[in-house]
Amino acid sequence: MAHEKDRVIKLEVPIGEQDVRLDRFLASRPLGLSRSRIQYLIKSGAVQVNSSSSKPSYILKAGDQILVNIPPPTPQKIEPEPVAFEILYEDESIIVINKPPGLVVHPAPGHLKGTLVHGLLYHCKDLAGIGGVLRPGIVHRLDKDTSGLMVVAKNDQAHEGLVAQFKAGKVKKEYIALVHGVPEKKYGSIETAIGRHPKRRKEMAVTKVGGKVALTFWKVREIYSNQFSLLSLTIKTGRTHQIRVHLSYMGYPVVGDPVYGYGKNWWKRHPKLGRMGLPSPTRQMLHSCLLGFTHPIKNNYKEYSAPLPEDMKILLEGLKKKETS
Repeated sequence: MAHEKDRVIKLEVPIGEQDVRLDRFLASRPLGLSRSRIQYLIKSGAVQVNSSSSKPSYILKAGDQILVNIPPPTPQKIEPEPVAFEILYEDESIIVINKPPGLVVHPAPGHLKGTLVHGLLYHCKDLAGIGGVLRPGIVHRLDKDTSGLMVVAKNDQAHEGLVAQFKAGKVKKEYIALVHGVPEKKYGSIETAIGRHPKRRKEMAVTKVGGKVALTFWKVREIYSNQFSLLSLTIKTGRTHQIRVHLSYMGYPVVGDPVYGYGKNWWKRHPKLGRMGLPSPTRQMLHSCLLGFTHPIKNNYKEYSAPLPEDMKILLEGLKKKETS
């Protein structure tokens, strides 16, 4: 029985598209639903074939009449609120944003308001829901103090397609980081397992036992006074804190990283840098500058880029002036 606000869709199986499973047939239609969501609707009786409930594995015949009742998504227990972030692209399925530093992605203890999720719920008036819940589909994350590009799904089908690409390593992700020290080589890669730190459980670490394989490629872009390096980084995996952990393990921690680097006090212990007019970094100098993926619905490949945020630009300009002075 359809609810008052159910989205009701009627379909007829055309000649030439019979002999396929009901769930696969519906997944091939532009319903904005993942296959798992479609299977749930079928099993719950929200899908009827020829006026009768069916199973996901039912093999369709030409002329079968399908009725799909899609209930409205359940409201999320998060109050939408305006949050500042730059939108680079948006359609009915996805939204690509440039996240500013300091913005938390998900609500969590200590950050119950003002997160990216709050802002997306406020901005996106056309969310179709993920898994039956009215929420944006976060498929990857950036740390609170890492700036740059993110893509978010607006419906089940887009969410499922993006998750598959990230899992298969088909998403192009490039970062820029300012690090302490100068690598001996101009470029290289690091591949290790990353897991929870054995003692500090909120931190990640390179581990010999357990953990998940993480692969990072790096290249030196610029060197400043033989003391700092600007690196380009490409990651083929998406482990928590991957770049920060890998760079710290290599001996070139990200400038301003309070967890895996020398922290914010390092700058204070080097007053010469302050006298040169160089601002003390208030966060890790790490920025997601390029994101490339195949649109999960339109199936065309797109790349998006985001310029360095103002705090990184000011610091780099200061380091360049320090070199020439």
